[in-house]
Amino acid sequence: VQLQASGGGLVQPGGSLGLSCAASGSIFSINDMGWYRQAPGKQRELVANITPGGYTNYADSLKGRFTISRDGAKNTVYLQMNSLQPEDTAVYYCRALIMTSAGGNWRAYWGEGTQVTVSS
Repeated sequence: VQLQASGGGLVQPGGSLGLSCAASGSIFSINDMGWYRQAPGKQRELVANITPGGYTNYADSLKGRFTISRDGAKNTVYLQMNSLQPEDTAVYYCRALIMTSAGGNWRAYWGEGTQVTVSS
């Protein structure tokens, strides 16, 4: 199983950026999908996650600026980031709980991370 994230880059303060992360490989079922981020010198933190039914959960500080969504048919999770600020600069990682065979265990898989830099 692989999670491939894309969409990071450099954006000016106040700008927007969209991330996507596609899961591929031997997948029987996907449970929660989410995004985390890690800024230099800081611990990795939750950005948002989304259940298969579309229930979302956000870090309190990001509500209203970030939107998570998913496409079940494409095994893909998205993150739309608006009104970006320098403090949003971090490596963004996607994560998914995946079952690889019927009756198997759920296991967390992580993408490699994509850099988001907010700077003028």
